[in-house]
Amino acid sequence: MSLRVANCSGFYGDRLSAAREMVEGGPIDVLTGDWLAELTMLILAGNRLKGRPGYAPTFLKQLEQVLGTCLERGIKIVSNAGGLDPAGCAEAVADLAAKLGLEANIACVTGDDLTGTALDLTNADTGEKLTATPLTANAYLGGRPIAAALSAGADVVVTGRVTDAALVTGPGIWRYGWRPGDWDALAGSVVAGHVIECGCQATGGNYAFFTEIPDLAHCGFPIAELAADGSSVITKHPGTGGAVTVGTVTAQLLYEIAAPRYPGPDVTAHFDTVSLTQEAPDRVRVTGVRGSPPPGTLKVAVNYLGGYRNTMTLMVTGLDQEEKVRAAQEALWARVPRDSFDDVHVTFDPPLLRITVMSADDRIAGRAFSSAVVETGLASYPGFYGLTPPGNAAPYGVYWPVLVPASSVRPAVTLNGRPVALPPEDRPVHAEGVFEQEVRQSSYADRPTVRAPLGTVAGARSGDKGGNANLGVWVRSAGQYGWLSAYLTVERLSELLPELAGFRIERHELPNLNAVNFVVHGLLGRGVAASPRLDPQAKALGEELRAQEADIPADFLT
Repeated sequence: MSLRVANCSGFYGDRLSAAREMVEGGPIDVLTGDWLAELTMLILAGNRLKGRPGYAPTFLKQLEQVLGTCLERGIKIVSNAGGLDPAGCAEAVADLAAKLGLEANIACVTGDDLTGTALDLTNADTGEKLTATPLTANAYLGGRPIAAALSAGADVVVTGRVTDAALVTGPGIWRYGWRPGDWDALAGSVVAGHVIECGCQATGGNYAFFTEIPDLAHCGFPIAELAADGSSVITKHPGTGGAVTVGTVTAQLLYEIAAPRYPGPDVTAHFDTVSLTQEAPDRVRVTGVRGSPPPGTLKVAVNYLGGYRNTMTLMVTGLDQEEKVRAAQEALWARVPRDSFDDVHVTFDPPLLRITVMSADDRIAGRAFSSAVVETGLASYPGFYGLTPPGNAAPYGVYWPVLVPASSVRPAVTLNGRPVALPPEDRPVHAEGVFEQEVRQSSYADRPTVRAPLGTVAGARSGDKGGNANLGVWVRSAGQYGWLSAYLTVERLSELLPELAGFRIERHELPNLNAVNFVVHGLLGRGVAASPRLDPQAKALGEELRAQEADIPADFLT
């Protein structure tokens, strides 16, 4: 019988009723939730500086609704809501259980926090060296400490920074006893974890063809039915909104990935080996996933305080818009010199003119800047009005990924405050896996085409990984993929989205998913919290691409 792993949170701020919905909606074995985006660690650091918890208190609100039922039914609860203080979160869970009159075995996974230790602060993406002092530094742990906690009898497992997929891989290791060397099974669990980690994005949320999704307003959260060989079926509870289709699962598989080779602490999963089959309505089978040994390093998410930032937004309408933008800037820089800021970013996306400044001095980036913009109000271009009032600057943080030897990170597990012995981990030397894939190519040079939006036939999903953006594009058939893989080159992408010109772009083909994936290096600057873009997480990049006109084979549109 498969292990039914349910998700009830895709980010810090997701639907509070989701845990109750998943527990009451049908049989499940494990209830998981992901609270920790890269930005979340910085948010929690800010909370901690203000004397607030370093974990996600919304987890406790969800737990209060379901803890009794989960204990009664034997449903295990696994969550990374511990954030920067998993021990404090575990203690809060124990207090909640006592308040509810319940007896629960509560485990805590630590060892990810490397703040204050000597690290090589070379950026894993850019090769730059960080000179600032880290505010936080947390290694991405894998699923084995979670498995050890469950094997020791934990009812609730609270972790700090683990990989998102570890919330599924850990229970899989616990149930099926996978060991290093069971690469394909481990890789399959990573893929299943990647699919359900973002909640409703696997069941129709944020889906390119959203008009095909029924009752999106009541979208159900996903479930992975994980088998002993690592294959899975992605589904949801009956009677809930949304849909689970090959398309919705494909979209989530393409979210926030880079190359098809997807390294993690437990295994390297090869996304170009994934096979998806629509087994039944709202049931997609995931098979064929191949795995190889993990790298000898772990990724560490470092955050540091970058300074202060402020943004003022003005409306520019009517005639002579470019001249109005120029006049607005001349008036502003006459009052506060542009070179007094460390960074200045000006974007004009009609009718919005956004001016963002950054400085180590909060006074310069604060009222000195925002008041100067307001002062131009009666001596600027015709039709001047702003959408932001004058205000102080806000501190911002910068995400900085680094690598450490995996052997230097020591996870620890406690159960009800007592240490749990971890089995020795046999980490093999990493060996690159190479797998033969079917190549599907077609020539469309002599076929009639029609100018139409690319999104007429192609779906897309985009997101952020530090300062980089990923953009996955897929079509629905092998025949269409032959055209897409030939048509959508890096050069074509830059033509369709001129804002990407000048950035280094990687392109990866995933023919098994009828998809190509692009990684745009540096598009988001120094990461989400420091990005001056209106869309700092590149969430809309895919939809911007789908709106562009392309030369599409005419028979695709009939």
